[in-house]
Order: sequence, then C-alpha cells, then structure tokens
Amino acid sequence: MMIKNITLKMSLLMMLLLIVTSSFAEVKYEMTVAQDGSGDFTTIQDAINATKAFPDKRVTINIRNGVYHEKVKVHAWNNLLTIKGESTDKTIITYDDYFGKIGLGRNSTFYTYTLLIDADDCIVQNLTIVNNSGPVGQAVALHVEKDRCQFVDCKILGYQDTVYAAGEGSRQYFLRCYIEGSVDFIFGAATALFDDCTINSKTNSYVTAASTFKGTEFGYVFKNCKLTADEGVDKVYLGRPWRIYAKTVFISCELGNHILPVGWHNWKKAEAEKNALYAEFDCTGSGFQPEKRVTWSKQLTKKQARKYTKENIFGDWIPMVK
Repeated sequence: MMIKNITLKMSLLMMLLLIVTSSFAEVKYEMTVAQDGSGDFTTIQDAINATKAFPDKRVTINIRNGVYHEKVKVHAWNNLLTIKGESTDKTIITYDDYFGKIGLGRNSTFYTYTLLIDADDCIVQNLTIVNNSGPVGQAVALHVEKDRCQFVDCKILGYQDTVYAAGEGSRQYFLRCYIEGSVDFIFGAATALFDDCTINSKTNSYVTAASTFKGTEFGYVFKNCKLTADEGVDKVYLGRPWRIYAKTVFISCELGNHILPVGWHNWKKAEAEKNALYAEFDCTGSGFQPEKRVTWSKQLTKKQARKYTKENIFGDWIPMVK
C-alpha cells in the first residue's frame, strides 16, 4: 500500500512539473503596452524585457496612445522585434538625458539616448521619439547600432545629435519619417537610406555628420526628402565630416532656402576634401545652387545616380515594411 502511495505521489509530482514547465515555455509573440493597465504591460521596457531571447519568429509589441517617460533599450537578444505605436502623434517616448547630465567623460553622448536599438532586424513604426532636454549640447533621441533596422512613419525630435545611425556595416531604413534637430542631428557610421522624409533644422548649423568607414560603398543617402527649417533659420550646411571618409548624398530632394549656397563644410579637415563623398543629384528648391557649391563636392551624373537604388544600397536585405 505504501509503495502505491509513493508511486501515486511521484506521478502527481511529475504532472505538476510538466504543467509548470509548460507554462514557463509558453512564448507570446504579440503583446500590448497601455498606461491604463488594459494591456499586458504598462511600460515599454517591461514588455521588451519579457520577450523571448533570440526568437524564432517576429515579436510585436503594440503600444497604445500615451506619453511614455522612459529610457528604452532593445537588447542584442531582442532581435526580430517590432515596436508599433497606435498613432505617430499620440504615441510618444520621451526622456531628457544629455552629455552634461550623464557626466561620464568624453563618451557621454552615447549614453544619452531615449531609445537604443542594439538588436538586428528591428522595426519601429508609428512612434514619436523625443529627447526633450532642449539646447544643452549632445542629446540623442534615437541610437541605432545594428543591422537591418527600419523606422516607418516616425517622428524623431531633439536638438544636437538627434539620430545616431551607427554601427560599421549596419544598414538602416527610414521611411516617411520627420527628423528634427540643430547640430549634426543625423550622425554616425551606418549605411542609411532616408526615403520620403522631412528633415527640419531648428538652428543655423549642420544637418549631417557622417563617420562612414573607409571602403564602405554607401553612407547616408537621402532620396525624395524635404529639407525645412524653423523661422529665422537661414544658414545651414547639408553636412560636415565627422570622419574623413564621410559619404552623404541627396537625390531628388527639395532643399529650402536655409541651405547655404556652398552646401558643405570640411570641419577644418583638409583630408576630408580628398576622401569624403558629398554629392547631389536632381534636387530642387532655392537651397539647391550647384554652381555655388564647394569645389570638392560633386553633382552626380544620371549614370552615377542610378546606382543609388534600395537594392544596391542594402544588398541582400529587402526592407519588409512599405
């Protein structure tokens, strides 16, 4: 009788373990964040932290309208992640870190992000991402380090260093985004295509500061974009080279009258004039004055411009969101 009882208890224990193990093994591939508690989580970071590491298929986090005061990090193991807002104007992530506040020395800029994407194959859609620290120096809103990342119908707002499109060999796609800033507000080493975006300058300064690595075929490419400025802003350069092999090209873009006739600045780096590629093709607007551009910049021919297709820029990667 005792042996039967022991056997029964062991069987029940095994069943309980199987139930517990099964519940832990359950993986959610879609979840919702809502501040009012009606979703699975009330914060974006908690939702990200709850996703399966290195998932076998795409995980989607839907974020309901609200202003989320969070510093958000997508970790390396959170690949294949989609973060999708309910609506661009009403789903807002905001934080206020900046260089002086961080206080970690010369590299403090890289800790100032509001949203950091440190995983491959991420999609961010219908979100406003803000660094609201104001004009206080370097203050990143969006920091992207990894490959095959897409940003669709987003607003990315800040002042200096708004978008850090980084990562050697990484490819990033910005579609129908509004990006706003002051100094070098799109900067870094990534290969990035900005397609049908609005790029707004808040002060007289520089739009881009690419740090393209030597031997990289494409750096920053702007196609069908509109460059605008706040009222009173009238002395803006298209870019200056953070590193001497910087590559930045504007194709079929509308350039407002805030763009200086010379177009580009060498950042007091004579070597950049020999090695950087700063070019335009088929642009319009009163800010497009090719005959007055610095002599070391280029106006592409039709043949040269043809290579700037999505397929050539991204190679074996085809962005999935349209």
